[in-house]
Amino acid sequence: MSIPTRRLTVAQALVRFLSVQYTERDGVRHRLIAGTWGIFGHGNVAGIGQALLEAGERAMPFHQGRNEQAMVHAAVGHARQLDRLSAQAVTTSIGPGATNLVTGAALATVNRIPVLLLPGDYFATRAADPLLQQLEHPTEADVSVNDTLRPVSRYFDRVTRPEALIPTALNAMRVLADPAETGAVTLALPQDVQAEAYDWPEEFFAERVWHVRRPAPDPVELAEALWAIRAAERPLIIAGGGVHHSQAEDALKALVDATGIPVASTQAGKGALRHDHPADLGGIGHTGTAVSDDIARTADLVIGVGTRYTDFTTASHTLFQNPDVRFVNLNIAAFDAHKLAARTLVCDARAGLQALREGLADHRVDSGYEDGYRAGKARWEQVVQAAYTADDDSAVPTQTQVLGALDAVVGEDDVVINAAGSLPGDLHKLWRARGRRQYHLEYGYSCMGYEIPASIGVQQAAPATPVWALVGDGTYLMMPTEIVTAVQEGLPVNLVLLQNHGYASIGGLSETVGGERFGTAYRYRAGDGTFSGAPLPVDLAANAGSLGMDVLRAKTVGELREALATARASDRPTCVYVETDTAGPGAPGAEAWWDVPVAETASREAAVRAREAYDRQAADRRRHL
Repeated sequence: MSIPTRRLTVAQALVRFLSVQYTERDGVRHRLIAGTWGIFGHGNVAGIGQALLEAGERAMPFHQGRNEQAMVHAAVGHARQLDRLSAQAVTTSIGPGATNLVTGAALATVNRIPVLLLPGDYFATRAADPLLQQLEHPTEADVSVNDTLRPVSRYFDRVTRPEALIPTALNAMRVLADPAETGAVTLALPQDVQAEAYDWPEEFFAERVWHVRRPAPDPVELAEALWAIRAAERPLIIAGGGVHHSQAEDALKALVDATGIPVASTQAGKGALRHDHPADLGGIGHTGTAVSDDIARTADLVIGVGTRYTDFTTASHTLFQNPDVRFVNLNIAAFDAHKLAARTLVCDARAGLQALREGLADHRVDSGYEDGYRAGKARWEQVVQAAYTADDDSAVPTQTQVLGALDAVVGEDDVVINAAGSLPGDLHKLWRARGRRQYHLEYGYSCMGYEIPASIGVQQAAPATPVWALVGDGTYLMMPTEIVTAVQEGLPVNLVLLQNHGYASIGGLSETVGGERFGTAYRYRAGDGTFSGAPLPVDLAANAGSLGMDVLRAKTVGELREALATARASDRPTCVYVETDTAGPGAPGAEAWWDVPVAETASREAAVRAREAYDRQAADRRRHL
């Protein structure tokens, strides 16, 4: 009996296969690979490039990027907005095009976000060797620059034979659709293999649906978690990104409404409860609110839901100071659930929260505990309001007043994107998240340059949603190139560009660790050789305009409000440019420590004092065993 086949190149077969892959969760289907980003060179133009052209836009939409790293960021933004149920592919040539993927791949894998990477590679046949841009290794001939993607990929394969594509393509989809395993997936494609023809079984191109499971909690683990919660006097929930990925916000609210357990959030988890819910305490950890960190210090049980417990969340293991504190971790990934020697609840976030709600039907925390954290929340809201409010509309706005002006403009469905600099700390402390997807902070990798391309991916995933990329001048200079893509695609993303003449965040950190803001200002060299002269005459607004954006310059608080409202109403990519008052009041200081080691010996007084302060803080570190 003959098996029906279709003769296609490897690249054509891969594109055809990707076009018929779907995910399904709760009865809702999505295209697993919704489109492909690409920059073409000799390593992929005749293979994947020709295959995309032949397949057509309906089978596989194509998006033209300007920087390979930025294309991955755009794909990450797209997948995160769609709760990881849909991903995008990124194709590059060999050499620098491929190695430019590494940062984006690391960001995707650190944040558990699916993206498919398709870099070109050397000739599998070695018919031409070495190739243009090929790295030659004197003792390992099968190594290429694509091997730099191995440690930052959740799955990696080099497809050196046509028939090898079938099992590796299926494995790639398995990992992308797996909520516990997902991240960057890399299929390195030798350029001769991309163009090689093969008789593919028709069944390979049949529509395939990958069910995204919601594993329920193990009964024994559930019983132990319920016992621990009932026994606790001061429990605290830490909501991580897994709450959003699982669409578990309503389940979290139901649990909190029933039990009165307060919720603090990581950067990825902020918005799991609305900011005005009485049990929402805001951000936690080094950039957290005073009320969250005060509660965390005295909590006797910490319930982590979908969190990785990074050092910002735990304040470098100095935050949870109750000598009797214990942990219950609800996570779909056992690797994360076991952190801090916790009782584990390895399951889907929504399924686990619903099970906890049912098991705690008759349980509620003490009313005095509720009254205490609600009073702390009210005090912090006064801090937020003071940071947001300007006394004079004609004044130059501070950075926190920029956030206040934006807060007054956005709606519940707007998406605010940020990743690096001083803004993540201000946002984590101050932002009033109204919707489940409004707060989009990439803080797992905190990658400068993420915001603008990510805003494009989010806008593609949610065309009717106002999207805001918040960037400082340092981040903008890292990667403004995808502005051109937004203009080309007609995507009305909004860019809020803050000019503060340097690396504000690292400048502040430098000062606390004895670095004296060395190398953090964008200024001319002074007579002593340091960068302490006049600010550089850089016009970033003009740059954004030259790339095709509409630009609105705001010099005062009043002008800023008007510009933000105009940008939100526009159907064009729009930049709101504002030079902030860096001498005015900033955000409240850190409520918890962050461990950045300080020079143990130094001759400069600033570093000596910083080391003394470091030793005092480090003494509070503890192992939770």
